[in-house]
Order: sequence, then C-alpha cells, then structure tokens
Amino acid sequence: MPPSRPLLFRLLRPLAILLVAWLALSWFAVLVLRFVPPWTSAVMMERRLSALIHGEQDFHLRYRWVPWSQVSPYVPMAMVAGEDQKFPFHHGFDFDSIHDAMDAAEDGKRLRGASTISQQTAKNLFLWNGRSFVRKGLEAYFTVLIELTWPKQRILEVYMNIAELGDGVYGVGAASDAYFRTPPARLAPAQAARLAAVLPSPRRFKVAQPSPYVLGRAAWIQQQMGQLGGPGYLRGDTPAQVRRTR
Repeated sequence: MPPSRPLLFRLLRPLAILLVAWLALSWFAVLVLRFVPPWTSAVMMERRLSALIHGEQDFHLRYRWVPWSQVSPYVPMAMVAGEDQKFPFHHGFDFDSIHDAMDAAEDGKRLRGASTISQQTAKNLFLWNGRSFVRKGLEAYFTVLIELTWPKQRILEVYMNIAELGDGVYGVGAASDAYFRTPPARLAPAQAARLAAVLPSPRRFKVAQPSPYVLGRAAWIQQQMGQLGGPGYLRGDTPAQVRRTR
C-alpha cells in the first residue's frame, strides 16, 4: 500500500487550485472590461448596500456609461491635471509620490494620498473603500493587470465613468445631467475642472454648491490644464513639465 500523502500537501493542493482559478478569473474579468462597459462597480455596490443597511429611503444611485467619443476632451484632461499629472507616462504607480507621502508620514504630517488614476480605477471597479494591507495588495495586483491589459485611454474612460462625483452620483454621464443639465460632450473647461475638484472627497465637497476651497481648486486645475498643454497632453502631442498635484 503506498504511503499516505502528508496532510499539509492534501490541504495545499486545493488551495493552490483555488488560487490559480481566482488569478485566471480576475485576469479574464479585466480582459473583458477592456471592451465591455461595466454595468456597475464594487464601490457602487458597496454604497447601495450601505444605504440599504442604514435605511436611507431617499438614496438614489445615478450612473450612466458614456463612451470616450461622447465626452468633452476637457473632462479626462481635468482629472489628469487634478489627480495624476504623470498618468500618461507611468505604468500604474507613481513611486515619487509614494516616497514623498511616506516621508511626510514619518515627519508626523497628515497622511496624503499617492494613488494614481490606474490605482483608483482598480479600487473603484473591483474592491472596497478602506485602508488595509490586504486591500492595498489587491489594489496593486489589479492595477498591474489593468496596466498590462488596457491602453491608457481605456483606463481614463473607465475612471471618468465610475468615479464618485457626489453622493450616489457616479461618472461623468450622471454628473453632467445632475449638475449642469448638459450632455457630457458639451462640458466646458471650467465645468470639467469643477468635477475634478471634488474627487478627493466627493461626499464632502459639492459640485452644485461649491465651497471656496472647491472653487479655488477648480481654478488651479483649469490653470494646470492649460500649462500642461490641454487635451493634447494625453496624446503626448505637447511636451510639458509634469507638476506635482499634491
């Protein structure tokens, strides 16, 4: 009779199979979403569940996918200018910003974000809000998959469609309807900059009733859009010095 396999081996084998299956399924999902508009996102589902648990009877989630060709070019440019000016050039991670954030934390300063648009897209689409090593590890994993599988334009297209731009308002399609009563294709630079200005905290800052901080940040974003060279910057048409956004 052959010797029985060690218990550890018998336990590790199904775990390894599950891990390989999960890796394959996650990459398949990323590959599909390169071509298919997401019908929802993890962050949207989390917000909907939170409203249900807390009995928010008046909560209404608004989300409408709008393809790249039907969005004003100022919208993705404003988001890059305000959130991640190195987006056209990095491969998912801005290590200079990460290093600066770590230095600031060591000096006792307020912890500031260093997430790129690619990382925020990965988190919004597949993960949940919060701070933990597990979530950050999964965020890094999905960021790598996205950067390997999607072109930069697709990353920006998905990001501007699923980013939270107000409580229950997700994406440029719903935001342009809710705040400006105009199609996304007709958004002006100032309107695009105001949308991007609330991204650090879209439930605290308001697009419709902007605070002096939001107005000031929107003006700064619009200035940065011009200094970077406008929408052509996303195509690499205009060489420009990348300025720090945080």
